[in-house]
Amino acid sequence: MSDDFRIEDMTEQECWATLDRERFGRLAVAVHGEPDIFPVNFIVDGNGLLMRTAAGTKLTELVINAAVAVECDGREGDQAWSVILKGSARMVDSFSETYADDEKHLETWLPSDKPIYVEITPRELSGRRFFRGSAV
Repeated sequence: MSDDFRIEDMTEQECWATLDRERFGRLAVAVHGEPDIFPVNFIVDGNGLLMRTAAGTKLTELVINAAVAVECDGREGDQAWSVILKGSARMVDSFSETYADDEKHLETWLPSDKPIYVEITPRELSGRRFFRGSAV
């Protein structure tokens, strides 16, 4: 018996379905050539992602450089997956947008005050599935 490894590219629809199912990932930013990465909660909102944050390093870096990547991955049994969304982030700044976003009940993993909504508009979306098992 030998190990069987397989990698499959995910369709855009499969990537969105995975992002819609998952709620936790990592946000990657780079300012002045220095990369940074943050754990984030998010939800799929239309054709993009929505997250909440508070004033601090993450928000400052998003304002300086709106180009971001969000990575979401997971594993179950002999299958793993990884979805990467590259795009641009913007602070939701109007009261009507914020009110509408509050209705989506975007929760953070740890209870904290994160009153600022950030919308991430995709430019590129890709995903892969990884299979590991025994060949018969």
